[in-house]
Amino acid sequence: MRIHASFFTFLLTLSACFTQAAQPNIVMIISDDQLWSDYGFTGHAHIQTPNLDKLAKESLTFTRGYVPSSLCCPSLASIITGLYPHQHKVTSNDPPIPAGMKPREFQSSPLFDAGREVMSQHLESAGTLPKRLATQGYLSLQTGKWWQKHFSRGGFTHGMTVGGRHGDTGLDIGRKTMQPIYDFISEAQKESKPFFVWYAPMMPHDPHTPPQRILEKYKDKAPSIHVAKYWAMVDWFDETCGELVKHIDDKGLKENTIIVYVTDNGWITNPQTGRYAERSKQSPYEGGLRTPIMVRWPGTVKPKMSDALASSLDLAPTLLKAVGLQPTREMPGINLLDEKAVASRRVLYGECFTHNFVDLNLPSSSLKWRWIIEGHTKLILPNIANQPKDVEELYDLKADPKEEKNLAKQMPDRLLDLATKLDAWWTP
Repeated sequence: MRIHASFFTFLLTLSACFTQAAQPNIVMIISDDQLWSDYGFTGHAHIQTPNLDKLAKESLTFTRGYVPSSLCCPSLASIITGLYPHQHKVTSNDPPIPAGMKPREFQSSPLFDAGREVMSQHLESAGTLPKRLATQGYLSLQTGKWWQKHFSRGGFTHGMTVGGRHGDTGLDIGRKTMQPIYDFISEAQKESKPFFVWYAPMMPHDPHTPPQRILEKYKDKAPSIHVAKYWAMVDWFDETCGELVKHIDDKGLKENTIIVYVTDNGWITNPQTGRYAERSKQSPYEGGLRTPIMVRWPGTVKPKMSDALASSLDLAPTLLKAVGLQPTREMPGINLLDEKAVASRRVLYGECFTHNFVDLNLPSSSLKWRWIIEGHTKLILPNIANQPKDVEELYDLKADPKEEKNLAKQMPDRLLDLATKLDAWWTP
């Protein structure tokens, strides 16, 4: 029996439509500068995060999640590429400052723009999650923090940022409006296309300017007004997350939308200055690297609290697998929905770099520390070229979660074992 060619074409088209319709939408929520323990569900005594607490309860939630690097730009680049900073080469926030030039003068110079162009080219060469999702018909929206010039440089089909240092108009999201996300979702629905949303507001990141109604909750509970403002920013950020999730659910998209959550890096408020304390942002310590990681996909992913090791590098391969795509061979992460892969993991690696590049094309030149966690043991190795006064640090995170007791001298064999594994992973 012969099938007429036009009918065969019709069947193929119909099949493609059903396949596309079955593709899950993806919403990625990225907190900006928030300590891993600053949530209700992680036990904070004062900060109220009812919406993120609910999301954690509905998700596969990893309480021992980590980012590979504790600085905004390289961390975000790692989330969107699924690669370590030394792989995608976006290791730092800003290009190298020429000798004799002040930072503000440099940021308004052609040299600064040229350096950022190199950074954007590195990201394009590495490949991004939105670019890979586009092969499956996805529309993608960038909002919030975005360092790599125009949103299209990351493969987004839609976006708010057009070229500013870390987001320009994109930074209105959350603080001023959520409407661009809602409009984008409506457009994707009208076109019957799956969508990807990058929600990375500059929250609770400074400036810590929460609404007065929220600040009032914490003024009498915090050790200083600076801490109160940060706590209120976390609360405000939680409100926006609740609004976003509610919009998804109210639109009938709950079962067919994967929501993932991660923080780009940690933050501990200095109570005297309001700036970040040592051992938080830009450091190799838990206060800079650790984050909850959540995956909500009702009906497909069973909610669970897990103390297994997880990395922000796992998000790209997890989402690619979820939509029927294969992670690239260069991606070191695992599929967090693969129980065997999660259970068999024993080690996480990471690296921290200088705020400004030393050399835009040579990651090792900007390296400050490499770190490894095996089980509950953590080793931090300094790069003497950039951290000449630092020493090797070895911690038992289970007994000493605040990393106060350096065991390097008491456990030389353990130190050597972990240092050997670090060198096998990446030797600068």
